[in-house]
Amino acid sequence: MMATLTRLFPLWAALAALAAWLGPAPLAAGGPLIAPLLGVVMFATGATLTPADFARAAKAPRDVAAGVGMQYLLMPLFSWMAARALGLPPELAAGLIVVGCCPGGVASNVICYLARGDVALSVTLTFIATALAVVMTPALTWLYVGAAVDIPVGAMMGSVAKIVVIPVALGVTVNTLWGGAMDRVKPALPLVSMAAIVVIIGIVVGLNHGSLGGAAPQAAAGVIMTNVFGLAGGYALTRALGFNRVIARTVSIEVGMQNSGLGVALAIQYFGPAAALPGALYSVWHNVSGSLLAGWLAGRPVEGD
Repeated sequence: MMATLTRLFPLWAALAALAAWLGPAPLAAGGPLIAPLLGVVMFATGATLTPADFARAAKAPRDVAAGVGMQYLLMPLFSWMAARALGLPPELAAGLIVVGCCPGGVASNVICYLARGDVALSVTLTFIATALAVVMTPALTWLYVGAAVDIPVGAMMGSVAKIVVIPVALGVTVNTLWGGAMDRVKPALPLVSMAAIVVIIGIVVGLNHGSLGGAAPQAAAGVIMTNVFGLAGGYALTRALGFNRVIARTVSIEVGMQNSGLGVALAIQYFGPAAALPGALYSVWHNVSGSLLAGWLAGRPVEGD
C-alpha cells in the first residue's frame, strides 16, 4: 500500500499544486515550514544509511569521483544555459540555477533501482554530493548568479548545514545506534519524505499564486531543459570516459534528479517566493521524467560495455 502511494508521487504533487491554486491562502501561510519539512526529508534519508554505506566510496573512488564531479560540473552549467536561452527574469533564473547547484535528490536512489543501475553507488553519490553541498551549492550559486544578484555565501552555507548536513547526520546516528528499532519504521520513510515534499510544493504554489500565470510556462521550459540535458549529458559523458552501462545509468540519474526541495528552501529564503517556482516544478517533473526513463532502461541490456 505504501509503495503504491509513493509511486503515485507525481499525482499527489499535481493535486497539491491544484489545491494551492484554488485556495492559496492556507498553504501560503505555511512558508516558514519549508525548511523544517526539508529537514524531515533529509533525516529520513540519513535514517536509511550506516557508516558501512560510506565505505563504498573507498571501494570505487573513480566511479564516485565521476558521479559527484559531473553533478556539480554539468547541472549548474545546464541550468545557467537554460536560463540564458529562455531569457528568464532574474528571480526565476536565480531559482533555476539554485536547483542546478543542489546535490542529487533522494528519489534518484529509487529510480536507479527501477532502471537496473548500481543502487549502492547511487546511495553513495547522493550522500557525498549532499555532504559537499554545504560548500558547493553556495559557491556555485555565487559563481553563476553572483554577478547579477548579491549572494550571501556564508549565510547560505549555514542554511545548507542546518537543512541538510545536520538532519542527515542525525538520521545516520539514529540508524546506527538503534537500527533494530528503525527497521520497523523504514518502510514508511519514503512515504513520509514524499508527503513532506508534496506539502512544500503546495506552499510554493500558494506563495506564487499571483504570478503563476505568466511565469509558469517559462519556468517549466527551463526545468525540462535542465533535467533532460542533465540526464543525457550525464550518460553520454560517463560512457565517453569508458564506464560501463550500469555506471552510466546510475550517474545519469544522479546528475539529472536534483534535491529540488533544498533548491526551494534556499531560493525562497535568499531570492524571494518567485525564485522557488522552478524548484517546485522540478520536484514534479524530474519524478515524471525519471520514472519514464527507468521504465525504458529497465528493458535495455546492461551486460558488458
